[in-house]
Amino acid sequence: MVDRSTESGGISRRDVLRGGAGVLVSMTAFGLLSGKAAAQETTFKIIHPSFDMNWSPMRGGGAALRWHSLWWASPMYFDEWGEVQPYVFTSWTPSDDWTVWIFKIDPNAVFSDGSPITPADVKGSWEVGAMPLTASQRVPLVLAGVVGYDEIAAGTATELPGVVIVDGQTIEVTLKEPDPIFHMRIANHLVPIVKISQARAEDGNQAPDWYTPEMGVVSSGPFKLVEMNLDDGFVAWEPNENFFGSKPKLTRIELRVIEDSVTATALLKEGEYHAHTALVTPTIVEDLGPEFSMGTEIPNGQHFYFNAKTPPFDDINVRKALVLAVDRAEMMRASFPNGPHKQAEQILVGVDGVDPDWEPYPYDPEEARRLLAESTYGSPDRLPRIIFAGVIAPAEQAAAQFVVEQWRQNLGITAVELKPTLDNFAPADVHVIRDDAGSRVPDATEFLRTIIHSTSRVAREKMNGYSNPEVDRLLDEAAPLPIDDPRRNELAQQAQRVFREDYQLIPWYIEAMSRWALPNIMGMEKNLDWQVVAPWNIEIT
Repeated sequence: MVDRSTESGGISRRDVLRGGAGVLVSMTAFGLLSGKAAAQETTFKIIHPSFDMNWSPMRGGGAALRWHSLWWASPMYFDEWGEVQPYVFTSWTPSDDWTVWIFKIDPNAVFSDGSPITPADVKGSWEVGAMPLTASQRVPLVLAGVVGYDEIAAGTATELPGVVIVDGQTIEVTLKEPDPIFHMRIANHLVPIVKISQARAEDGNQAPDWYTPEMGVVSSGPFKLVEMNLDDGFVAWEPNENFFGSKPKLTRIELRVIEDSVTATALLKEGEYHAHTALVTPTIVEDLGPEFSMGTEIPNGQHFYFNAKTPPFDDINVRKALVLAVDRAEMMRASFPNGPHKQAEQILVGVDGVDPDWEPYPYDPEEARRLLAESTYGSPDRLPRIIFAGVIAPAEQAAAQFVVEQWRQNLGITAVELKPTLDNFAPADVHVIRDDAGSRVPDATEFLRTIIHSTSRVAREKMNGYSNPEVDRLLDEAAPLPIDDPRRNELAQQAQRVFREDYQLIPWYIEAMSRWALPNIMGMEKNLDWQVVAPWNIEIT
């Protein structure tokens, strides 16, 4: 879908915005570098790194997801300290066995058109999010445990019998099995609350382009969408005058796509823009100062995952050799010489339950050479070509190139091909994939279940069907335990230690939920859901 609701018939800026710093003169001609007018003082201007052609709040992924809290309300949300706060839901009460949950809706909660947010909107939002044609990237993280989810996901049903409307402000959710953290699973913007009469078609699927200005989209968050030209790379919001929370401090938000990071950095340094969706460059601290990218450590990390099902990575000695041949401390200096991120040693970060006795992978080129010689391949020249994908941002490219050079220097491996994007690749086509791995829930067991459990998307897609029965057993045993039961974290740590011995990844860095905003922008604190916690508090000082 290409929405041209603001198209004026002029020359498209898209080709210009794909260019590098050399197009700054052209950008001036297009008005992007106009002087700062007084009227802009409350217009918050964002640089976005990609032409996202799908801004549906049901997508559950993509760079556009990071701005969902501007215009959509979630059931609850995590604050910057990892505590659950009420939003559309004001209370949540589980049964004694954690299988039934009662949620109360704020009686003041309304959409931008003034109509009330009802239990039917909540139930319908969840059902649309689960529909196969919606193609949500992360809806299982939220709703997989609800009775009836499996049938919707399989395409054999359109309703969730496990979600029952009790009265005008109450819903009851029944789960397939005990889940003491279900309230945390829905405290995010992966499946926000939408006006279901607008978002859902008669067949139960998501209505086409319902979230665009052309279709008169009605939102539930503090801002409402007023302009969207996706071909031109422009989106704008203004305050929702019917928002049921605090009044927004900004009068307008404008988002412009500028793909080139050098151009984006120059515009931010000039103060022409205030923030970036996700700017990842080796010199970000040097260019924009430490405050621009500072943030709270969250349960998320960036790593290089191995495909253990495809040669040569089906040989554990090859995987061990490729891990031990990389000096990860130097890799961090190559990719982030001045910060802001910290080197990762284990998957668990940003949660209670990080393993204090974790043994990091060492840098040992001599042992790496021995392992490669003992592998079924015997020497580097007998290895098939290695495809290395998911390296797009400058820091990602720097880290990947460092890894490849380490393999060449220490192991003599030269047949490596870097691919910038994951698009159009089946898991079996790629040997190494750079990607983030994290959890929307600050819990060690849930964190690992979303990454190394055989049912997780990362295990299935990034590691091409990774499965270790002992890892699954430990995490399955931990999952139903109360969050204050010490065995929950102990079992998670055991599972991570078992995973370590499979040598399935090269750890890279611990992710902080960076502000990605200039120092004069207040209210940009973010949470583990990648969202601005309280977008109504954003202001330009």
